[in-house]
Amino acid sequence: MHVRGAVDRTTYPFDLYAIDALVAGVDFAPVTVVVGENGSGKSTIVEALAVAAGFNAEGGSRGLQFETFSTHSDLGEHLTLRWRKRPSWGWFLRAETFYGMASHIAQDDDPAYGIAKLFPDLHGRSHGESFLALIESRFGRAGLYIMDEPESALSFQGQLSLLRAIHDGLHDGSQFVLATHSPLLMRMPDATIYELGPGGLRPCAYEDLGVVNLWRRFLTAPERVLDALFEDD
Repeated sequence: MHVRGAVDRTTYPFDLYAIDALVAGVDFAPVTVVVGENGSGKSTIVEALAVAAGFNAEGGSRGLQFETFSTHSDLGEHLTLRWRKRPSWGWFLRAETFYGMASHIAQDDDPAYGIAKLFPDLHGRSHGESFLALIESRFGRAGLYIMDEPESALSFQGQLSLLRAIHDGLHDGSQFVLATHSPLLMRMPDATIYELGPGGLRPCAYEDLGVVNLWRRFLTAPERVLDALFEDD
């Protein structure tokens, strides 16, 4: 994946840290994890990848097209994707717009032509249960699956279930790209991890990730971290 053509590097999203790497080109592995702080641009990048691959910006497949409130950037229009074999199926799972997607599906309930009957009931269960039900329903075919912060709806056990679904999908020939804050999802075996920061988008080993070391420090001595946070009280 790379950015094509001339762009204005002083305007969003082309002023993001990662654009230099995208101009040079980024390779995606069978599992690619994008990591970064809030505002670093990881969601912007996976959203643009999804749009460039033909998926709906608010989530779904190539055939599920809807819009509740357009907030996506035009970065996807400037990306070129190179495929070894272009997948015929895939899904963009976006936590931020999941409710709107579920509502669009539920409302398309025409008995003859509606799509609601093709999906599990996404509003009739908890957020995390809906995520996992959709994953079980849609991720069963070889394809490209892009996820933006799926951990926002998932418990620890739910994230383990997602890792198992990714594991099974890899055996079927699927490819996965995740933007996440979750150290558990980052630890997917054999994942290629890119960390976003002031230095751009760089490959990083799991043990060297800043967020992993912060969580390790907290879990080892939570009182020390909290004492430092509240030291002025």
